[in-house]
This record gives sequence, C-alpha cells and structure tokens, in this order.
Amino acid sequence: MDIQKLTREQLEQIIEIERLPDYVGAILLYLWDENLKLKQEVTELRQEVKELKDRLNQNSRNSSKPPSSDGYKKPNPQSLRGKSGKQSGGQPGHPGYRLEMKNTPDHTLTHSVCSCKACGHLLTDVPVQTTRRRQMFEIVARMEVTEHRTETKICPSCHGVTEAAFPAEVPYSVQYGSSLKAFASYGSVFHFLPSDRLRELLFDLTGHNLSEATLYHANDTLFERLLPFEEAVKERLLAAPVVHFDESGLRVEGKNHWLHVACTGSDTYYTVHKNRGQIGMNAAGILSEYNGNSIHDGLPAYWKYNKCKHGLCNVHHERELVAVTERTGQPWAKSIIDLFHEVKKSVEDQQRNGHSFLGLEAIHDFSSRYDALIQQGLALNPPAPKPLVEEKKRGRVKQSTEWNLLNRLDRDRGAVLLFMHDFRVPYTNNQAEQDVRMIKVQQKVSGSFRTLEGAKKFCRIRGYISTLRKKGHSVLEGLRLAFDGNPVLP
Repeated sequence: MDIQKLTREQLEQIIEIERLPDYVGAILLYLWDENLKLKQEVTELRQEVKELKDRLNQNSRNSSKPPSSDGYKKPNPQSLRGKSGKQSGGQPGHPGYRLEMKNTPDHTLTHSVCSCKACGHLLTDVPVQTTRRRQMFEIVARMEVTEHRTETKICPSCHGVTEAAFPAEVPYSVQYGSSLKAFASYGSVFHFLPSDRLRELLFDLTGHNLSEATLYHANDTLFERLLPFEEAVKERLLAAPVVHFDESGLRVEGKNHWLHVACTGSDTYYTVHKNRGQIGMNAAGILSEYNGNSIHDGLPAYWKYNKCKHGLCNVHHERELVAVTERTGQPWAKSIIDLFHEVKKSVEDQQRNGHSFLGLEAIHDFSSRYDALIQQGLALNPPAPKPLVEEKKRGRVKQSTEWNLLNRLDRDRGAVLLFMHDFRVPYTNNQAEQDVRMIKVQQKVSGSFRTLEGAKKFCRIRGYISTLRKKGHSVLEGLRLAFDGNPVLP
C-alpha cells in the first residue's frame, strides 16, 4: 500500500478498521496534514524560485525592459527581423548627398599672381587667362538689433497731432525677436539643453547673456500660441483610420505621473496625467471619442473603449515568445514567431503588388496554423490545478507565464492578427514607442519636471516639434512662425 496516495478519509478508515489507539491515529492524521502542507509549500517555493530566475534572465531582447536596464552585461544582439540579404550601407537607387557649390557666394576673395614662379618676372599687369574656384562654408552667428521709429506729424489743416503705431510684435522699448526666442525653445525642448548650458551656448554664439527667466518666458509664450495647433491635431487623430497609443512613466514634482501619446506617421499628441489608466486616457480626449483602429500594447484600460477596433503590437509578443523559448525550449513559441513573420511578408508582398487584402484561402491557412500552435502550447502548459489545501484566498489561481501568454494570444486573436485582415493596420506599435522615446531622453537629462504645468507646456511644444519633423518642415522655422502667431497647422 502506497501511503503517499491515500486521502485523509482513507487514512481515517484504516485507523478505524485497524482499531489503532487514539493517540496513534491522532499522530498519523497530524503527520498526514503536515506532509500535505509541506508539499504545498514546496510547490509554491519552486514556483517562486522559477519566477525569480525568469526575472533575472529578462533583458531588452526578451521582454519590454529598455536597453538601458541591461547594465554592463549586454545580451548577445539578435534581431527579431531576421536577415534581409542586403549589404550594409546605401542601397542601389538611394540618392547621395554632397556639399555643392553656390553660384552666388556671400563673399568672394581673389588670390592674385604677382610674379612668375619660373623666372620671377612681375605679372601684375598681365591679363588673367583662367580662374579656378573653391568655396568654404561657415556658420556666422551674431546678435542683430533692429530699431523701430515712429513719426509724429501735425496736421496743417486742424493742427491735430498724429503718431504712427509701433508693430504689434514691438510692445516694449526693448525686447527679443521671434528668431532668438525660437532658438531658445529649439535648444531646450528639441535638444534638451539645460537652461545654464543653453545660456552659455547663446553667449558663445552671440556674446549676449540671456536671463533664465527669458528662456522660461519664451516657452510660456510658445505654449499659448500652439493651442490652435493642438486642437487641429486632435481633430486629425480622431479622423485617422489608424492611431497608435502608448503610455510611459514620468516624474513630475518628485512623484510618478504618466505620459500619454496618441500619434500617426504625421501627427503627435502628448498629454501628462497622474493616472495611467482610463482616467488619464479620458483626460487626453482621444480614445473616448475614437472609432477607428487603435494600436496599443494590451494594457487592460484600452479594452474598456468599445467604439474602436483594437490591434496589438506583435513585437511585444515576439519578445515574450523569445523568453519562453529561452526558458523552456518548447517549439511552439518559435513557430508562432515564424508564422508572424510569414504573415507579415505575405501582407507586404500583396501591398507591393497593388492588392489591399489577402485571399480567403491564405487567411484560412494562417488562422488554422495559428490555432494549432496555440493548442500545442496549451497542451504543454495546462492551467494550474487548485491548491491541495483549500484556503480562503481571493482571486483566481495563479497561472504560469506561458499559460498567461497563450491565453492572451488565444483570447485576443482578432487584435493580434488584425494586421492580416486590414492592411492599414501595422504589425507593431513602434510609431508610439518612437514618439515616447524622446520624452524619456528628456527625463534622463532633467530627472523630473518641477511642476505639472511645466510638464504640460513641454508636452505641447514637443508634440508640435515631432509633427514638424514628421512632415519634413524645418523645426527652427516652424518655431519662429509659431512665435509670430502663425504656427504650422497639420
């Protein structure tokens, strides 16, 4: 008889049948209960050790951790895209760029021949036969001052005194112009220069020492004049067929806040809020009204919006599947990655051939293979059983990382494979992650925004700069136009 397989009820029956003394039966039942508890503890500890090891093995290649968290021991670089077969460098047909001569240079210096280098004869009065040209490009920065003068005249008819009005952009006796203020915002918001370094740069270039308050006032003015731009971007995003969404932590006033981004390939809209979830998303004012295709990373708050379709970032799935392969070696994870790449290539081939959808046969084939791989993974990673010792614990039974991933891929298959059904939907959410990245760079430079109002100002100005760059506009010129009251509208 294998006592390890006995239930407590069976053990009680044996004690009664054998008529064992009460103290012996009590000891056996006590040991049985203790053994069961120890088994449960060992199972929980093994699971905890596994989770800790998995966490230690996480890096930027197999999880959503940023590369900066990898430390000095970097993981071996392995691209999830695979090899393209192309050589490094510019590809055939790629236009080259070089410094070209100007037909109308700003300055011309002529180097004359005074004497013959062979015999020393003077050549001052000898006609020039040919000339050769070489040009040098230099940057020249200096402070220019433009004085505005108004005339006052007396009417010979009524003897009334009339004075001309100063332009609206010259309200004071002395002030800085739009170009200088644009350069100040260009350095602080676009290139993340701290105020002291920006002031030093302007002094080195122009010999003029700007105050820190002047730099802050420039961004305050720009924030106010970009309100029409921000409203226009929101309208464009609400009308776009596909919009990318993402969120990331942001330190404001020494506390955790959240940056929210909604963007396309041509427009960027940033907001900052103390909440990451639905409250912060509603405050941004996009998702609550959007009815197109929203692309995101699967945060539960996104699924609460029912007006739009949902598409998930498959690069996130690839990283999780890579982690499963490294931890367990189970083949289904790598097979799903290969299937993703195959579907992606088929979509790209159809787009190059001028088609806007995959054939029904191809869709059925890919969907069937996807289902088979999910079932294969679930067979190797069944759901965790209920605890051996019944305890009053709230919530669901904790499942393995592999089962949770498979469950999400199965439950949200429509969002996972949306790019296969609608060619407008991208394979990844890289657009939003790229737009978030520069805000994170600013966070590394500054550490924290001093005020929530300052963070909001930075986000609006940075959204304008990001949109200018996407459209191929000059950032510095766009900022100057905004200071003049004519921001570049999307």
